Amino acid sequence: MAHRRVRTLLAGLRVRLADGLRAPGARTSLLVGAVAALVAASGLRPLTRRWPAAVVGSLLSSTATETPRATALLVGAGAGVALRRGAAGNPAGRVGLAVAGGAVGVLLTLDHGARADAENLAEALSAELGPVELPARGRVLPTILGRSRYATARDIAYGPDPVANLLDVWRDPLLAPDARAPVLVQIHGGAWSSGSKAADAHPLMAHMVGRGWVCVSVDYRLGPSERWPAQIVDIKRALAWTRAHIAGHGGDPDRIAITGGSSGAHLAALAALTPGAWQPGFADADTSVAAAVCLYGIYDLTSDDGSGTLDELLAETMMPTALDEDAHPYVAASPSARVHAGAPPFMVLHGTGDAIVVPAQSRAFVARLRAVSRAPVVHAELAHAQHGFDLVPTPRTLAAVRAVAAFLETVVGRGHPAIPGHGDR
Repeated sequence: MAHRRVRTLLAGLRVRLADGLRAPGARTSLLVGAVAALVAASGLRPLTRRWPAAVVGSLLSSTATETPRATALLVGAGAGVALRRGAAGNPAGRVGLAVAGGAVGVLLTLDHGARADAENLAEALSAELGPVELPARGRVLPTILGRSRYATARDIAYGPDPVANLLDVWRDPLLAPDARAPVLVQIHGGAWSSGSKAADAHPLMAHMVGRGWVCVSVDYRLGPSERWPAQIVDIKRALAWTRAHIAGHGGDPDRIAITGGSSGAHLAALAALTPGAWQPGFADADTSVAAAVCLYGIYDLTSDDGSGTLDELLAETMMPTALDEDAHPYVAASPSARVHAGAPPFMVLHGTGDAIVVPAQSRAFVARLRAVSRAPVVHAELAHAQHGFDLVPTPRTLAAVRAVAAFLETVVGRGHPAIPGHGDR
């Protein structure tokens, strides 16, 4: 008798659920709730770190971590459509609406954390450099139009490869040719096998140019057709070109810093730590830098990055051997193995939610640097920030850009004051 009652109850629930799903707005509500829950969950924790699925997961997470307010508005709009279709009039519809509401709550929490990063960055700077005030927030439009506005010299050849060895110089058109402004060299990411100087770090470079700096954005030979050490050789060539020629663009060859994100951070860090190395045919060129800023980078090529596939990726994209066949190139190419007392000042940023490179890479690298380097090492982790968080001018990106500017202006020097209103743009 009891079993019959249970079966009758379950049958009744199935009927009610089926009827509920047929009710107006129920399916819309459940769909909105399911998608919102997936996006919000990916913002709290990456869905996967397995390459290459992590790339897709990172893009999904970014909608929650880097643009949470806009994503919350989209969820709200979807819930509004479901409400207009009568979702509140049946249990299934109400479940979907409740889930969507919970997702919006998570998204707003993520937004609060992202906006709090400005304070966290200021504290990280002050801990290493003493009291540091972040510069005023620049206008967003110059950031979006940065390349068209500031890349005054494009596709300049700096090496023998006519396709890959090209760079752009960003400068304010009002900067005098003899200004001797500090210089920031930017190295793009892309897993050593893709990417372009035209795509990365526009918010940072536009902000620095607006503060009286000159920026140099570099293309270099990419894998898998070009194998290591082609990539670092090209970065060294670009640094040598910058020191030899940047004065003609208003830059100061004695004040050169370097920056990059992801694989670009790896190359920037390695270049900063190894002046004079990997310079075939230009061994006498001075490729030293005054500071390095590295974002969400890989610094130990021999360690697991959380996906279990870093060695496979490196062997596929650019290294000349597999790690288990010959580890020497991997060790030699690891910035963590190259730290020394004379390292320049470093600033290392990483998002705690990075789905592609675990923040433990940055933590271990910073620990090794701080153990031996005589220069400041600023380190900050950004709450739930995703890989490539700085590609678009979100509030978090603008806070990070201001912090980088404060770091560079403290350890390298301020930009040229002859530009009217620079530093406030």
